[in-house]
Amino acid sequence: MASSLAFYTPRVLLTGVAGITAIVPYIADYNETHVFNPRWPGHARFHNGQTMSMGSYLGVLTLWKTWRGGEKDNLLTASVIAAAYYITMGSAYYYPGATAWDPPQHFTVPYSHLYVVIPMLSIVATAFGLEQWRVTAQRSGEQKKAQ
Repeated sequence: MASSLAFYTPRVLLTGVAGITAIVPYIADYNETHVFNPRWPGHARFHNGQTMSMGSYLGVLTLWKTWRGGEKDNLLTASVIAAAYYITMGSAYYYPGATAWDPPQHFTVPYSHLYVVIPMLSIVATAFGLEQWRVTAQRSGEQKKAQ
């Protein structure tokens, strides 16, 4: 039982991150404050659409690499893919004039997206760490059997 939990826990964590990555951008942005905001120029809508599509694409890639069997690097690759959306979200604050929200929204919390970025990257790191721990323990067990 412990072995199957060690196998599935990182995968379940990455599956949750993948689902959130693929779905939540549409929940947050496919509304009157973003996609249907009459004050947004076409190019802003283009990049918003690109970002929503990127979230779906990265979510599906994360699922594929998380559950695909065979290669030893699948969870490493899945972790890197899962982190991509959140690393780029965090980096967006460094662009000149970038803000977390546009009118008509008004929030008093600066850098509010970091409340998403930090937990999501922490979950990815936990999943990767658990997988590394499982693989190391498995190799150690195989070495003991070989002796």
